Amino acid sequence: MNLAALLLASADSRPESISVIEGERYVTCSELRGLASAFGAALSAAGVAVGDRVAIASGNDLAFVVTYLGALWVGAIAVPLNPQAPSVAVAEELERVGAKILVCGRAGTIHLGLVGAVSFEELMQSGESAPSASVSAVEREDSDVAVLLYTSGTAGAQRAAMLTHGNLASNIKQVLDDTGLAITPDDLSLGALPFFHVFGLNVVLGVTLVAGGAVVLIDPFTAPEAIDLIRKHSITVVAGVPVMFDAFSAADSQLGESLGSVRLAVSGAATLSAKSSAAFTQRYGVTIHEGYGLTEASPIVTSTASGGAARIGSIGPSVPGVEVRLVGPDGTDVSAGDPGEIWVRGPNVFAGYWGDPEATQRVLTDGWLHTGDVAVSDEDGYLSLVDRLKDLIIVSGFNVYPAEVEDVLRTHASVVDCAVAAIPDERTGEAVGAWVVLEKGERVDLDSLRRHVGSRLARYKIPSKFTFVDELPRSEAGKLLRRALTL
Repeated sequence: MNLAALLLASADSRPESISVIEGERYVTCSELRGLASAFGAALSAAGVAVGDRVAIASGNDLAFVVTYLGALWVGAIAVPLNPQAPSVAVAEELERVGAKILVCGRAGTIHLGLVGAVSFEELMQSGESAPSASVSAVEREDSDVAVLLYTSGTAGAQRAAMLTHGNLASNIKQVLDDTGLAITPDDLSLGALPFFHVFGLNVVLGVTLVAGGAVVLIDPFTAPEAIDLIRKHSITVVAGVPVMFDAFSAADSQLGESLGSVRLAVSGAATLSAKSSAAFTQRYGVTIHEGYGLTEASPIVTSTASGGAARIGSIGPSVPGVEVRLVGPDGTDVSAGDPGEIWVRGPNVFAGYWGDPEATQRVLTDGWLHTGDVAVSDEDGYLSLVDRLKDLIIVSGFNVYPAEVEDVLRTHASVVDCAVAAIPDERTGEAVGAWVVLEKGERVDLDSLRRHVGSRLARYKIPSKFTFVDELPRSEAGKLLRRALTL
């Protein structure tokens, strides 16, 4: 099965329904399939064969959607890249996967000087005039690789995760089989999450297209424009990351306090704080469901929407068709309430890392994906994230998870955001360092911050050094970049 055929199947059942909205352009299901087919023909004419890697440097626009679908349509492997990355980094990523071509949309024009780079518009024009546009997608096996996505998650250093047609299709089905997460043909999704990230690619875009709904594109994301689009199009589904929901909450009060059409708001990619969740719900009256996923799982693993009720601090139970274990250091399952590494198994689990069998072997055991994330489970099967194993701080032999310190710091009235990481210490080996973003105009006494943490946590968990910053380093997907924190 070719994933593109699944994503474009609504062209048969709902040909005149809208599938993508970009500005004032409304693209029907039938039109989208025609565009994908034509672009696929252009790729073939440019020498792209089955299994070749087609890299994409574009924002959340129609160019990305058509390139992605067109590449899959002709049996190529799509490689979405961050269009804002330096050209040197993009060139390295292209070389690593042996990309045949790099298709550049508006946001990626800075990379047109790279070997193999071509403008989307030029290629699209040649495809529309090509007589050989295929009326059907090239047949692919479920086990064939459909997408390569760069990730530095479970394996540490950046690698390209191989997601097959079957992996991506399975996770779409798992989400649609979940009564709490399922999208319908009547839904419109806000297309704000970057499509070069698996959350945006396979959940926002993939799930919505397969469900027969419509994706409303926005690039770049700003809260005022997103609010305007939500009201203009009566958008019903908003998938985002914590920094997006914080931006909604902080938006000018003149923009109002209603997102009346939104029936489902889901957050992922980074931990949603209780403060962020409460602020959004208090202003707009919409509850945010939190979930957990990772690139290697295509991505969705759990969601509070799966259990029906949003629980602050929880990432919910697993979605249908996904198995989850919490495993201790000895390789056995831990008891409820005890922390363990999240292991995941299901048809959504990836095929491995491109060209790196050793890294693949380290994270896969008998089909179980070792995520490197630590969680605890309650008696109902709801999981709560503790932290990443690699971020663990060891102070005089005692374990400190950054997230538990961050959660306490965020409850301080003057703290907007924070991050915690290990810093070297001659006496204890490692100590706790904290990077803190304060409310505008606020000043805070260091001793008061230490007392605040000490009132909730053990003494060895109190940060020994605080660094005040204007903002924290985050990826395009909103994930905290701990490695970029500097004293």
